[in-house]
Amino acid sequence: MDIFHWYLLQLLILCISLPFIFRIYRRKPISLKLPPGRKGWPIIGEALEYAMANKNGTPEKFITDRMRKYSPQVFRTSFFGENFAVFCGAPGNKFLFTSENKHVTTWVPRSILKIFLFPTDVEYSAKVEIAKIHALRPEFLNPEALQRYIPIMDSMSKQHLETDWSPCKQVKVFPLLKNYTFAVACRLFMNIKDHDQVTKFAYPFSLVSAGLLSIPINLPGTAFNRAVRAGKLIREELLGIIRKRKMELLENIGSSQVDLLSRLLLVRDENGRGMEEKDITHMIIGFFIGSYMTVGATITVVLNYLAEFPQVYSTVLKEQMQIAKSKGEDELLNWEDIQNMKYSWNVACEAMRLAPPALGAFGEVTADFSYAGFTIPKGWKTYWTVSSTHKNPEYFPDPEKFDPSRFEGRGPAPYTFVPFGGGPRLCPGKEYARVEILTFMHNVVTKFKLEKVNPNEKFIYNYNLSSIPENGLLVQLHPLNN
Repeated sequence: MDIFHWYLLQLLILCISLPFIFRIYRRKPISLKLPPGRKGWPIIGEALEYAMANKNGTPEKFITDRMRKYSPQVFRTSFFGENFAVFCGAPGNKFLFTSENKHVTTWVPRSILKIFLFPTDVEYSAKVEIAKIHALRPEFLNPEALQRYIPIMDSMSKQHLETDWSPCKQVKVFPLLKNYTFAVACRLFMNIKDHDQVTKFAYPFSLVSAGLLSIPINLPGTAFNRAVRAGKLIREELLGIIRKRKMELLENIGSSQVDLLSRLLLVRDENGRGMEEKDITHMIIGFFIGSYMTVGATITVVLNYLAEFPQVYSTVLKEQMQIAKSKGEDELLNWEDIQNMKYSWNVACEAMRLAPPALGAFGEVTADFSYAGFTIPKGWKTYWTVSSTHKNPEYFPDPEKFDPSRFEGRGPAPYTFVPFGGGPRLCPGKEYARVEILTFMHNVVTKFKLEKVNPNEKFIYNYNLSSIPENGLLVQLHPLNN
């Protein structure tokens, strides 16, 4: 009888508990109003659709189609097994840019970490690496440091044009600029000047760039596998350079060098410890990837529009000739000259509006939060995109028109022009890019007038998401008689 009552009591408790258990398990799915959208194919999600839009030179179509179909504020998609909330418009940009370390933290796909980092550090937090770069930005990328870079960039651009452009009637712009911006990075970051060493170092970086956001299948012959192997070569090469420089600094050889590598080796924490060699390697790779490819692609886009719009070129030429005539013989550009290139920078900004150096950036949700009436769950990934503002007629009337006057006066509304991100997520290399773009513009427009050989050449977005000309942008060079 006691046993019977005991079982009866257990059954009674179970019957009473079931509705509560059912309600608890139902509560979370019911309460989570997820952003509308679709997950796409198993595993790969909508990655192929996005890649095809990029390949066709219309990445904004992937975004705008889903904004119209699902929500103009935030929609759901999936790439390679990860759920993404894509934030749209100026409010979406503002929310993500101001939510760093509140709702969202930096996130880098594991496949990219496998390319960049030493194998033992793949689980290492990308947030820590990026935080280090931002912490060092005031020292390495502040106006004082940039002022030292300008004469070097100026002299290198002059030499590059004289050597690789002047002997030719026609040139392919993008391959030349990719080589040029890589050489500038080698000089400023590690004081590497030898042409053969730069060329040798550039090859594995080209493989990394090609495989950076490719399908992460690590099998021989795939772009991702080539990128992983190239990343290993780069790390080994950098370790050799770092150790050699450490010895030089210990022997007080080249202690006056002001390149990035020497400065990183001289950094000390509060306990007097220097940075680990592998951390320096990671940081230099990050600076390279963030500088040479995107800047080279951006200058290419700028030159494309200068060739396409003669009146814009004439106005840029007038501004740059005034600066050139103010200089003494063999006097190089300086910080004041860069500040006086206002119209030229407006032209560059309009070029970046139409063909941004990057299409957006990733983040990871650290705790459930609500946005625009939807719940974004912890663990989801976020993505902000330039496409939802740069070509949005709400922010830029007649958005396909090339019009540098958009940037006169106060310029575009906040959070609408975001080629470098914004807020805590502002690209640390923005001013570096501005100086390099304007320095090259000055030299090329005062030396040549450009004419596109194929006026209809299409620009596409490759795997590293920079806008590049499909066939390299072949131009006819018309030397100026200054």
